[in-house]
Amino acid sequence: MSRHEHTNVISLSGGCHWCTEGIFVSLRGVRRVEQGWIKSESPNDTWAEGVVVYFDPKAIRAKDLIEVHLETHAATSRHSLRWKYRSAIYHRSAEEERDFRRSVAQFAQRFDRPLVTEILPFVAFKLNQENYLDYYRRNPEKPFCQRYISPKLDKLRQLYPNLVG
Repeated sequence: MSRHEHTNVISLSGGCHWCTEGIFVSLRGVRRVEQGWIKSESPNDTWAEGVVVYFDPKAIRAKDLIEVHLETHAATSRHSLRWKYRSAIYHRSAEEERDFRRSVAQFAQRFDRPLVTEILPFVAFKLNQENYLDYYRRNPEKPFCQRYISPKLDKLRQLYPNLVG
């Protein structure tokens, strides 16, 4: 929970934090997205690119955010930089961990390969530098945004038109 009334929080890593931020700021019920690096207790104990999403649970459920997360990044891809660009959902309590694991297991059936998404304990967050925040909105014409973020937003609009704000 956050300090804002009627606002919940979920933290996610899904590859590039610019891409992940671009997706979640587009959703109805999302009040704010902070983009940077998330630390967790994990075997390599490193910081990974990620976002902290503040949302109104009356407008959008954590389960919906998890579903969008899994569908809009390479949740089945194993590669050498997974320590930095991991696919993860971070919990802050045992109850959240159970709920997140249940949601991931439910959505995993949609994929033709096993998900690599980890459910990890949230330890800390570092906000990115100011000039990299809200990256897609400020730089939609940049080649990186056109190549990676725009197609993800197109997929989001196609799969979840009722969630896009």
